[in-house]
Amino acid sequence: MKVGLIVNPIAGMGGRVGLKGTDGPDILRKAIELGAKPWAEDRAYESMKVLRSLIPDDSLDVYTYPSKMGESSARRAGFSPRVIGKIGDETTAEDTVRAAKDMNNLGVDLILFTGGDGTARDVYRAIDEKQVVLGIPAGVKVYSSVFAASPRAAGELAARFLRGQVTEVVEAEVLDIDEDAFREGKLSIKLYGYLKIPYDSLYIPGGKIPSGHSENYAKEAAATEFIDNMEKDCIYIIGPGTTTKEIMKKLGLEYTLLGVDAIEGGKLIGKDLNEEQIIDLIFAKRDKAKVKVVVSPIGGQGYIFGRGNQQISPKVLRMIGKENIIIIATPGKIESMRGKPMLIDTGDEELDEELSGYYRVILGYREYIIYKVVPGYGGGS
Repeated sequence: MKVGLIVNPIAGMGGRVGLKGTDGPDILRKAIELGAKPWAEDRAYESMKVLRSLIPDDSLDVYTYPSKMGESSARRAGFSPRVIGKIGDETTAEDTVRAAKDMNNLGVDLILFTGGDGTARDVYRAIDEKQVVLGIPAGVKVYSSVFAASPRAAGELAARFLRGQVTEVVEAEVLDIDEDAFREGKLSIKLYGYLKIPYDSLYIPGGKIPSGHSENYAKEAAATEFIDNMEKDCIYIIGPGTTTKEIMKKLGLEYTLLGVDAIEGGKLIGKDLNEEQIIDLIFAKRDKAKVKVVVSPIGGQGYIFGRGNQQISPKVLRMIGKENIIIIATPGKIESMRGKPMLIDTGDEELDEELSGYYRVILGYREYIIYKVVPGYGGGS
């Protein structure tokens, strides 16, 4: 069996510093200046570690690019990879394209690629229609349905596919957004094409389903219920999305639709915050129990943490605590999840387990539902 591994080492770096992506050298430099740290190699390692535990090294040939584009993660997981290609000190999208072409030409059974929607687009540009791939999620924006639910899920699904236990292969959407518009609070999603992936609904969450206009009343009702129960001396960290931002609209406050804002006493105290700024707000509050975070699941996918809101990091969540997480959803969002639980994929598996369980979700005015939340890899209580 032959598997290819590609890592986009800068994927996801803009998340915690509030840049909503790292497409382009200028944004990458800004992310680094703000203290952004790479994490894609760690995400790839988590997948390969699972794959290594399920398939012996001597029965699997791993092809990868040098150093941070895959070699380091594969070796760390216990593989002895066959290293191909060359890279410079700074990697680019063209390196990903070239790596995918090389692995496609080698006839590997599966290409695992680590990144976000931009990385998926690069892989799509490079391979033929017969090649099977699978995304390991590491980007800020992960709207494409080619990604597994988490790195662990990617490793398990890859192993099951390579061993012939998963035989279904489907065409999955490659979507991406305009990052410049995204930073201005405008969500413009474009379909670029389809990639073939191994499919098992236990491991693939599916693509994002946008909210329709018919959901507007439900958002208003849920926001009204939240506002009626707000505590005056509490800081509320408001996560991204149209459902949560309805709260800001009803309060008459400025907001960043796709960023993280903070309010206290009905007033805006922080706009488009990054991880460090959120932590500063928490430290400034004498009573740490009076800081709450408000989030809404991504329609269709069900993620409440780890997709598009990486500013609300593991460090932030540990400071806030499970009891201070407030989830708002609409009936349409709940229906779009087709009975599946909500998901968490913060990059800290221990924390994901701690945050799993049942939550009382605001569904409308005086309307609630009890809903299960589990780690993206399928663990949890």
